[in-house]
Amino acid sequence: MMLTDDDLAAIWLTLRLATTVTILLLIIGTPLALWLANTRSLAKGPVSALVALPLVLPPTVIGFYLLMFMGPSGPIGQLTETLGLGTLPFTFWGLVVASVIYSLPFVVQPIRNAIEAQGARPSEVAATLRASLWDRFWSVTLPLAKPGILTASVLGFAHTVGEFGVVLMIGGNIPGETRVVSVQIYDHVEALEYAQAHWLSAVMVGFSFVVLLALYLLQQRKSALGTPYGI
Repeated sequence: MMLTDDDLAAIWLTLRLATTVTILLLIIGTPLALWLANTRSLAKGPVSALVALPLVLPPTVIGFYLLMFMGPSGPIGQLTETLGLGTLPFTFWGLVVASVIYSLPFVVQPIRNAIEAQGARPSEVAATLRASLWDRFWSVTLPLAKPGILTASVLGFAHTVGEFGVVLMIGGNIPGETRVVSVQIYDHVEALEYAQAHWLSAVMVGFSFVVLLALYLLQQRKSALGTPYGI
């Protein structure tokens, strides 16, 4: 028995979601990690705790509050309706917003660790050569943080692919719109279609192995370079 058209659609949607979320996470998470690594603000502790909150909260709790905030009665929902965008729950972009929040710590922490491992000296040396703050960021900080950024990309992508509770709460189960692989497997099991669930689960197992192998190879490279950047 092979994968059905619905299975393939779920895989495609999951890859599209994970790619979109990973790009947004890198755009949002990199400056946030840079700030957390360098700031001495009193807000550093609360912001760090807020970023890490998805690590300890049940996905259904996060999904519930996001549903309330993004629903018709919530502040975000009222804002998006005012802008003519409708509401985000049970749409692809609702999944994107929820996934970005849920996977944020898996991207911020490795990048933050990589930046902290650099120390201040490389940037200070560049400053003595009259490099601007922007130049130091692009020419010094980011290249040195590349291993951490690669780790963050892999973790963010993989974590998004494996989500279930949050995406089910926010997206429901709409074919072609919000039905990702994890929800599709759940549907197969509910319908007692164990063979189909097995095929789709095997794809997930293979993907997870590749992700772990990639992280293992990155860890080997980290050990060789002597630069700690993992989560």
